[in-house]
Amino acid sequence: MMNNDVLRSIRYMLDLSDAHLIEILASAGESASVEQVQSYLKKEEEAGHQPCPDTVMAHFLNGLIFFRRGRDESHPVPEIELPVTNNIILKKLRVAFELKTTDIQEILASVDFRISQPEIGAIFRKPGHKNYRPCGDQVMRYFLKGLTQRVRPAKA
Repeated sequence: MMNNDVLRSIRYMLDLSDAHLIEILASAGESASVEQVQSYLKKEEEAGHQPCPDTVMAHFLNGLIFFRRGRDESHPVPEIELPVTNNIILKKLRVAFELKTTDIQEILASVDFRISQPEIGAIFRKPGHKNYRPCGDQVMRYFLKGLTQRVRPAKA
């Protein structure tokens, strides 16, 4: 899934302003201007759209963990993992939102996407492990949709 789509989804989910996105990036050691952030948030067909680089996305995910859970100053900022894959995005979101495997399963079930716990476990394995499974774009889309419904419920 494109980094820009993930960034837009998380921004909507948490109702973040451009300034918040810049703060989140800065907390993980990445600097970005308002213009850069706005160009990442534009859709592909819009003028001024720029693809969000993996380094920016990796820093954003680390910053999101600090934003949601707080930062322990006694620990250094974690290394960024490149290239950013759906598996890494899912792992970082699991940490940021303090989710367990059962939570992820419930989130996916809430948007009518069934997945077993062993399949989820395979997504969180290291590449090269015999049971590793890449996280597909469809799983990521459904997960972001379900997480958005959980974090930002629809107003009745």
